[in-house]
Amino acid sequence: MTQTPAHPSDPSAQAITPQLRQWIVDQAESGYTAAVILQSMRDAGWTEDVAILAMESTLTDHLKGKKEEAQLAPGVAVPEPSLPEGGRIIDAGDRQVQVLCSMHKPRLLVLGNVLSDEECEALIAAANPRLNRSLTVAPKTGGEELNADRTSEGMFFSRGESELISRIEARIARMLNWPLVNGEGLQVLHYGPGAEYKPHYDYFDPGEPGTPTILRRGGQRVATLVMYLNTPELGGDTVFPDVHFNVAPMRGSAVFFNYERAHPTTRTLHGGAPVLAGEKWVATKWMREREFT
Repeated sequence: MTQTPAHPSDPSAQAITPQLRQWIVDQAESGYTAAVILQSMRDAGWTEDVAILAMESTLTDHLKGKKEEAQLAPGVAVPEPSLPEGGRIIDAGDRQVQVLCSMHKPRLLVLGNVLSDEECEALIAAANPRLNRSLTVAPKTGGEELNADRTSEGMFFSRGESELISRIEARIARMLNWPLVNGEGLQVLHYGPGAEYKPHYDYFDPGEPGTPTILRRGGQRVATLVMYLNTPELGGDTVFPDVHFNVAPMRGSAVFFNYERAHPTTRTLHGGAPVLAGEKWVATKWMREREFT
């Protein structure tokens, strides 16, 4: 059994954190009984009331999610870096990418050293003259539309349109073990003060009438890589509300997450929190099931 997460010394301040919930799930999936998990929490200093509440709420939610997943169609293959057990470095060909944080549900990695400072500057410089108000997919038609939830400016590079773009795309393909041709064109977004993108899913909703039109170009989206091109003065985190997890934008780093089915059980609801001071630049790469045309 792994070590129980730390807890506040004041019993009244003991909070049921996402880390504690994940620890409970990990122990249950490793075969430990509820009695053993409860005793381990008591031994670590958790009060019995908090421990019981944490176990009951966590395992109830976990079993509900498992039941929902079992009723869904099987998940598809998704991009996933080659990483040995306990490994912290991904060979991306021309760079050694650092794994700074790893989560299993959702499948999420925070990565360092994805882009150099020079590459970040070059992407911003190339994108800046081509920025327009960001659009979102129009679910009714499969086209694009303005959306009040997304207040950034953005543009798309064509796949392989320059040496810089080709180099970064090749790095991403190797890093994520996914064919280069299965990637959409790289999108650069600029967020000024107050700009945000409210929580959303990146996959295309199977229930919307415009989705079949979108899927003709390469199938579903199956993963997202958000690369940070600068470090905002304040705010601008990438937030994952379902798991209470925030990723601070740091120049050259990235957050990667995949989703094996177009369903909320992937827990990939995410958004861009408002920029409170300064500006934020990101480059996003979406991966599809098959070749994107």
